[in-house]
Parts: sequence; structure tokens; C-alpha cells
Amino acid sequence: MTVITPDRPTTNGEESRAKRLKALTSNVHEGVDRSIMSAAAFASLERYGPFLEVQYLFHLDADPLYGNAELQAMLPGLAARRRLPLVAADLADLQLNSPESGTPVFTHGAAVDVPTALGWLYVAEGSNMGAALLRKEAAKLGLSDAFGARHLAPAPDGPAAHWRAFTAALDAVALDEDAEVRAGQGALAAFERVQALVDARRA
Repeated sequence: MTVITPDRPTTNGEESRAKRLKALTSNVHEGVDRSIMSAAAFASLERYGPFLEVQYLFHLDADPLYGNAELQAMLPGLAARRRLPLVAADLADLQLNSPESGTPVFTHGAAVDVPTALGWLYVAEGSNMGAALLRKEAAKLGLSDAFGARHLAPAPDGPAAHWRAFTAALDAVALDEDAEVRAGQGALAAFERVQALVDARRA
């Protein structure tokens, strides 16, 4: 994924949930970033293809969360943040088939553990923060917000404001101690899933 910017502390002086998740996942996040960079995903269109496959499969896993009514009530505007259709369009632009997948981590209509889901969404939404840098690299390959790099296009309100709105809602969700642990586990699992997808395409 890509680098996530720092977050503000909560009003009571304690570190925000987003900051705690950032600290918890720092090592695995850095490992994912190193793996993506070492794969030279933006060196050529041929190398960009596997990067798109990783994005597709990760968002395929997370996509059902964006349609979950309980999560939508907690995180306003969640449904509009979906990026799976954009990644699918990018693949189609480059005449690439959607990669074969096993059973997604989450499925549409199934019950979800909310704290775990929040951890996954933290990772999925955080990846938007580094998309501006990747978007510039994609442009060197002739890709754009309208062709091949749609999923890297910034939100209308800008990536920073888009992220702040998400983390404000994320931090406002009331979780007990056990649920906080599950949120952390969800974020770690999401990063580990991306790492596994990247590794599978370097073998």
C-alpha cells in the first residue's frame, strides 16, 4: 500500500484510534511498501499489471464492507469510497483480465465483526494518501484518471480532507478494550493480505 499521513489526537488528549493503528501496523506497512517498490510496479506497463492485480484482489476482499449498513451508519459516505469498480475499469482499459481469486475475506450480505472491519477499512482508506505519488508515476506510463489509473485519482475534496473525514468518523466509533484489539488485528490482517498478494506475484 502507500504511506499514511499522521493523524490528530483525540480531544481528551489521548492518542486517536487512527494513530494507534498506524503505530501498531508500522512495521508490516513498511514491509509492504518496500515490496511494492522493489517490484518496480511503475517501470513499465508489464510490471504495472501485477500491481493492478494486487489492488483488485485486495479491494475485492474489502468491497463488501462498503455496502454494509452498520458500517455505513458509523462512517458517513462510506459507500461512495468504493474503489473496486475503478480498479476493474483500469484492468479493462489495459485489456487485462480480472485475476482469479479464492473466497474473498468478506462477502456481500454476510455478517461482519465491526471492529475487524474497521481495521480493514483503515488500511483500504489509508492507501489513498499515497496515491498522489503513484499517480505521477502512472502518468509516465501514459495512464491517467480516465484511463488505466482511475483508482489513483484523488477525491473531489482532496486526499488529505478525504482521509481526515474518514479518521474523524473512525475515531468516533465507541469500542471496548476487546474490540480495540480486534480492530488492530483487522488492520494487521489487511496489510498481511496485501503482502501475500505482492509476494505471490514476485515468485
